[in-house]
Amino acid sequence: MKRTCPLLSVQPVRGLVDEKFQFVVTNLPPNQKVTLHSLHQSDDKDFWEAFGHYVSDEHGSVTGFKHESLGGTYEGTEPMGLLWSMRPIPGSRHGLRLRKRDIFRPMEVCISVYSGHLFQGFSQQTPLTTSVTERWYVAPGVKRVNIRKKEIRGTLFLPPGPGPYPGVLDLWGAGGGLVEYRSALLASHGFASMALEYLAPEDLRLEDTDASYFEKAYQILKNHPMVKKDHLAVLGLCLGGAITLSMVSYSKVIKCCVCISGSHLMPVDKSLSELFEEMKNFESLSNHMFSANANHLLKCTQVGRIKCPLLLVNGDDDQTIPAVESAEDMAMMMEKAGNRHLLEILTYPDAGHLIEPPYSPHFRATNYKLEWTKERIVMLWGGQTKPHAYAQEDAWKKILAFLWQHLSAPVTSF
Repeated sequence: MKRTCPLLSVQPVRGLVDEKFQFVVTNLPPNQKVTLHSLHQSDDKDFWEAFGHYVSDEHGSVTGFKHESLGGTYEGTEPMGLLWSMRPIPGSRHGLRLRKRDIFRPMEVCISVYSGHLFQGFSQQTPLTTSVTERWYVAPGVKRVNIRKKEIRGTLFLPPGPGPYPGVLDLWGAGGGLVEYRSALLASHGFASMALEYLAPEDLRLEDTDASYFEKAYQILKNHPMVKKDHLAVLGLCLGGAITLSMVSYSKVIKCCVCISGSHLMPVDKSLSELFEEMKNFESLSNHMFSANANHLLKCTQVGRIKCPLLLVNGDDDQTIPAVESAEDMAMMMEKAGNRHLLEILTYPDAGHLIEPPYSPHFRATNYKLEWTKERIVMLWGGQTKPHAYAQEDAWKKILAFLWQHLSAPVTSF
């Protein structure tokens, strides 16, 4: 009999990072054990991998959306497990976190099929077949605009087309730097999104970074000719979420706010230097108990003043800050103030702190530098891999729907 070679198809070959792909392996012998393996070299030059164990069906095929992984870094009918269960290859540096730095280069993922159920030593084996897929944070036609106005540092991403577009001010957490990939993905879905650098950007001290800095950034976004002035939102993660809560507590023009893994217990009504000095006094915010009167025990953002829709996204295994308890307290504060109807809370079981765009690998703990002490530590973020992956996928869909609903713009697909 003529021997045939196994074939691997991954579709789409190119797509956005939040778009699912499907794989199909054909021309295998029936009931053959195989390992599907993904490999990616990050912008930091580290290698990441994931793998699942499969058994071909009576037709000699393995289909991602139909067949289960029986073991490996993920289990079940989970073709995207080849992304969200990625981890550094054996022998890598410890405490790594996978983050896209150059958003105009795709995330290239090499997917290979190996004979047998392997757990290691992939580089020493010859795959039966291989395919490469590209995952992008930018859709075709998205434009990147550097923002360098006075002390403000950021990047504005504009969707394809004539505009103007609804705007989103995008704030990351206390890790610092200019993080662009979420804003690029928001622009790929029709929003003019401005990623803001606010921790020690060029020519700016922490002592000078206060509420006025974020207000100036917001005004830059609002006044851009390609942005709809009355269709603006703010979105933040962790410290960025705390900043967004502080902004909307006094703003009359922000249309909606998304706070991911944030807390009202870090009001940004002073400089970041003063805020960090206060945070030194708390070994962990998670050690504090919250009640309906928590705002009388600790100074906090007065969320009862919020006048726009607010979406809170939390994981109930957040080991970094007490986001779930904060959400409960915020709900009681807003109920008392008569604006509870503006609040929507998403709480995900067994999800951790770093709720990122879909299919991003889960990190339970990574290396981290505390801005307020300059100490390098291992930060425990929390979460279990599979539930966290589900949280990221579901939350992203609901965040996009929330933004479109309250920014009153038509849904656009690229």
